[in-house]
Amino acid sequence: MDNCKYDCVINLCNKTEKMQITNRKAHFNFEIEEEIEAGIILLGSEVKSLREGKASISEAYIAENKGEILLINANINEYKGANKFNHTPKRPRKLLLHKKEIDKVMGKINLKGYSATPIRIYFNKRNIAKVLIGLGRGKKVYDKRETIKERDEKRRSQRGED
Repeated sequence: MDNCKYDCVINLCNKTEKMQITNRKAHFNFEIEEEIEAGIILLGSEVKSLREGKASISEAYIAENKGEILLINANINEYKGANKFNHTPKRPRKLLLHKKEIDKVMGKINLKGYSATPIRIYFNKRNIAKVLIGLGRGKKVYDKRETIKERDEKRRSQRGED
């Protein structure tokens, strides 16, 4: 009996951890100047798959279609328990923003060299799925090399090497 109570406590602690899917290449490929939080419209099987952490947004991007902002090419794997009610993994998903925020994102995207990219998908305190959108310029090859050099120098200094 004591073992059962102990297992239940562990399970409750694990449920409080929030799952987040990050785009690790976003800060390497783009100079992010501004971040905007947006809601996302998901199906039930997509939410369950996100909670398991079975998604990837490394190839995803933000686009505009008929005045709406869409998350395109985000891969949310099918949920095994959904059976025939499953979703298509790479379908476009509508993002929920206020009109002023939509205008801001579209204004930045229309400028030459600027783009919008998803940085991470996470669940907030109220367990609602959110997408963090980064607005910025794409880096050139020489900018990426500079970033690599700075990162290597920082690692050497932390290790104590000269």
